[in-house]
Amino acid sequence: MGNSFGRIFRISTFGESHGLGLGVVIEGCPAGLPIDEEFIRNEMQRRKPGQSKITTQRKEEDEFQILSGVFEGKSTGTPIGLVIMNTDQKSKDYSHIADKFRPSHADYTYFEKYGIRDYRGGGRSSARETAARVAGGAIAKMLLSHYGVSIQAFVSQVGDMKLEKNYQELDLAKTEENIVRCPDPVMAEKMIEYIDEVRKSRDTVGGIVSCVAKGVPPGLGEPVFDRLHAELGKAMLSINAVKGFEYGSGFEGVKMRGSEHNDAYYQDGDRVRTKTNNSGGIQGGISNGEDIYFNVAFKPVATIMQDQESVNEAGDSVTVSGKGRHDPCVVPRAVPIVEAMAALVLADYLLISRTNKL
Repeated sequence: MGNSFGRIFRISTFGESHGLGLGVVIEGCPAGLPIDEEFIRNEMQRRKPGQSKITTQRKEEDEFQILSGVFEGKSTGTPIGLVIMNTDQKSKDYSHIADKFRPSHADYTYFEKYGIRDYRGGGRSSARETAARVAGGAIAKMLLSHYGVSIQAFVSQVGDMKLEKNYQELDLAKTEENIVRCPDPVMAEKMIEYIDEVRKSRDTVGGIVSCVAKGVPPGLGEPVFDRLHAELGKAMLSINAVKGFEYGSGFEGVKMRGSEHNDAYYQDGDRVRTKTNNSGGIQGGISNGEDIYFNVAFKPVATIMQDQESVNEAGDSVTVSGKGRHDPCVVPRAVPIVEAMAALVLADYLLISRTNKL
C-alpha cells in the first residue's frame, strides 16, 4: 500500500536505499509523446547526491534504463518501466544502528508497523526513493510542456535566511547557476556559507522550496475532496522531511482583510484574469488560469554527526552516533523533487480534465 500516486497519469515506485536499485512504472502516459532521455538524465543529475560540498558525498550517477513503453523515441501508451541501479552503497556505515532507533527517523515506526526494518540507510524510508519520482516527473514534465505548462522551483529560505522578494521579482533562470539553487546570487552566497558552517559544526538545517507553475489552463481540479491544492499538498507532504505546505497567500493571508485578499476579476481579451493572485491560481479547488505558486517547508535532516540519546529494539537506553554520508541541508537537492511531484499532479489532472467534457 502507498507506493503508487495518481489516477490516470500514475506512477508506482519500488526499491530501497541500499538495495540493488530503484525503479518506477508509469501508467497512463498517452501514446506518441516524444521521450527525451537526455532531459530525464538532466533532471536526475539535479537530484543526485555528491553534487557539491553542501550535499551528501555519496557518489551515485543515477544512470537509468528504460525497460518498456517507449519505441523509436516515443511513448507507446503502455506502462513505461524505468530502473536506476545503486552503485555506491556503504551499508557497513549503518551496522552500528542495526537494533537502535535514530531520533526523528522512521526506524521506530517502520519496526512497529512491519516488525522488521532495513536499517541500511533507512531502506524504503530513505530519500533515495525520490530518484524514481524524479524520473517519473520528468516524463510528466514532457507531457505538460506539450500543453504549454512549465514548472520552476527554487530555494527561498535556509534556516532564518529568507528571500524577501516574491517570485515575480526574481530571475528564475538564475536558479541553476549556484549550488544552493537560489535565484538571488547575493542571498545564494550567504546561504551556501551558512550551510557549510552548519556542516562543519556536524549539524543540519532546514529550509523552504518555493514553486511556480505557469501556463496551467483553467478548469483543472475536482470539487470537494479532490481539490487541486489538496492533491498538491498531499504530493508535497509525501516527500521525505517535508513539514509544511502553503499555497497562494498561505499563512500570511490571515493578516489580511477580505477587501485586501479578494482577487478582482477583469476581462483580458478572450479570457478572464485576476488583478491580484492571493488565491495562488486555484479557486474552489480548481485552477483559474493564473500562476500556481506554493511553498514547501523541509525540516533539518535527522541524521547529525553528533551523539544522541535513544533506545534499542529491546527498550534499553543507548547512544546513537552519527555516521555515514548525509546532506547538511536537503533543500538544494529537493528542488527537482518538488518540481517532479507538482508535474505528476498537474499531468494527472490535465488528463482527467479531458474526460470531463466534450
